Amino acid sequence: MKQRTQSAARDDDGGATPGPAVTSAATERRSPRTRRLLPIHRAWIVAAVAFVTIIGGAAFNALPGLLIDPLHTEFGWSRGEIGLAVSIDLALYGITAPFAAALMDRFGIRRIVAGALTVVAAGALGSVWMTASWQLMVYWGLLVGLGTGSMAMSFSATVTNRWFVTRHGLVAGILTAAGASGQLIFLPLCAWIVKEHGWRPASVTVALAALTVVPLVWFLLRDHPADVGLAPYGGTYADKPAPARGAAARTLRVLFDAARTGPFWLLAGAFAICGASTNGLIRTHFVPSAHDHHMPITAAASLLAVIGVFDIIGTVFSGWLTDRFDSRRLLAVYYALRGVSLLFLPLLMAPSVHPPMVFFIVFYGLDWVATVPPTIALCREQYGDDSAIVFGWVLASHQIGAAVVAFLGGVARDAFGSYDVVWYAAGALCAVAALMSLVVRRKALPSGVQPVAAA
Repeated sequence: MKQRTQSAARDDDGGATPGPAVTSAATERRSPRTRRLLPIHRAWIVAAVAFVTIIGGAAFNALPGLLIDPLHTEFGWSRGEIGLAVSIDLALYGITAPFAAALMDRFGIRRIVAGALTVVAAGALGSVWMTASWQLMVYWGLLVGLGTGSMAMSFSATVTNRWFVTRHGLVAGILTAAGASGQLIFLPLCAWIVKEHGWRPASVTVALAALTVVPLVWFLLRDHPADVGLAPYGGTYADKPAPARGAAARTLRVLFDAARTGPFWLLAGAFAICGASTNGLIRTHFVPSAHDHHMPITAAASLLAVIGVFDIIGTVFSGWLTDRFDSRRLLAVYYALRGVSLLFLPLLMAPSVHPPMVFFIVFYGLDWVATVPPTIALCREQYGDDSAIVFGWVLASHQIGAAVVAFLGGVARDAFGSYDVVWYAAGALCAVAALMSLVVRRKALPSGVQPVAAA
């Protein structure tokens, strides 16, 4: 009878329930009434909250490319100066990510993410009153970089690793697509606000978006399945581990251990090129580059938003593929196709939107962050329980690559009067990333364990 009851509970939750060794207190955390009110496993609710949270935090990412020309016009700051502020934001975003993963282990996901959203809102609001370029570095660079980095992709990896055993690649793809969803929502809105009311109301808008998500995080997000007496989706129940102390020391130790392995440098190098060719290049400089060719800023922002639409499709599909195929080969294909598309982009710039440009937008959107699910999968395969922190460091390289190109792209525009040389250089680098992905060695699996694709 006891076995029958446990089997029925397992069917209700979509995953295994606490076994006989679990205390009654843990089991009582989720009452029969709660079970009836939750027809799906709680893990999917947590994933949905994480999705919305990433959208709210990503709102600010829609702004930099839209504000380069307005800030240059109002304050006379060079595009290199503005690009430097964006590069500080991107670099801190990446460097903060691995420490954020360890801090989530120490203090819990809710506290870290709620605090990060508040910091992002403070940076966005503070920029409304800035009058000097150093203030741009502080508000856009320091505060927003620290805030967005604390709920970066390491947040997605932590939620996925804790709450899901099966459907891991799919969930990673969905959460990764949340950033693109934020771009889809806020880019057209902010472009319209900038055109009609100026850049300051747009900055206030993204600050309010970040603050709106805080109550949702605090009341609905849970740190661990054991907090509600559940097993992770598709797994077996496990007690919540004790808070990990020495978060910073652990983060650095994981880095030093991973840095002794070849796969870490290959993944980090390829992901640095990924960041350079997406966040650093397209997200930051596509709109001003299109505007150089007399395309209206609203039209250019709309094209960037369309990238977000296909980014969602491509990333979720990439997560599905990651559960079935060799992640190294997927990465090689993604980088190679991206490089080819960037080589053709200078030929497509025109005052109006035309079919070849639309084709580029669709093609590039499908590939934008499709690299993330297979990269997370390779980190998990290579580094096990430390994979979220290792991925945080790999993400740091992604953002450092983005930061370098965000700055150099602005410098190149000031020096040459065109972005063409940056597009060509990024296309060539993508070919290097494809080769680096192919030479990653698969980690030998224990005897009797099947690879993900075979399973």
